[in-house]
Amino acid sequence: MKLSPSKLNSFLIMKLPSAWLCGVRVKHIDESQCEVGVKHRWINQNPFGSMYWAVQGMAAELSTGALVMDRIQQSGEKISMLVARNKSSFSKKARGKISFNCYDGEKIATYIKKTIETGEGQVFWTKAVGVDEAGDEVSVFEFEWTVKAKKL
Repeated sequence: MKLSPSKLNSFLIMKLPSAWLCGVRVKHIDESQCEVGVKHRWINQNPFGSMYWAVQGMAAELSTGALVMDRIQQSGEKISMLVARNKSSFSKKARGKISFNCYDGEKIATYIKKTIETGEGQVFWTKAVGVDEAGDEVSVFEFEWTVKAKKL
């Protein structure tokens, strides 16, 4: 079963309801890239008239995590995944529609393959860049993922 935006958005309702309520939605996913969008609204605002940083973080993490999930699913193996660390920077108030894009699908595939071949856990960083409707960067999130093939 190939992951699609509609399947991932249904997953949000059941497993990450706070992200779904805040308007986080997968817009596109393929083997190399995932785009997640979220619109600045009353429910996800901060006191400064822009999107709360944690909502941006949910969207950014989903853009990287969906790629990890997709690559694990494509492998056909049982592999655990976990965010170990993250870091972020903010360059502009997030207002309007914000899109977070991660282009690390091939990198992720390399680490999934390595954990399957070696049986050892792998650690790698992914990056999601958030841009507004004008194409201006509003934030950058980096997530350190750990993956490990489960022993049968």
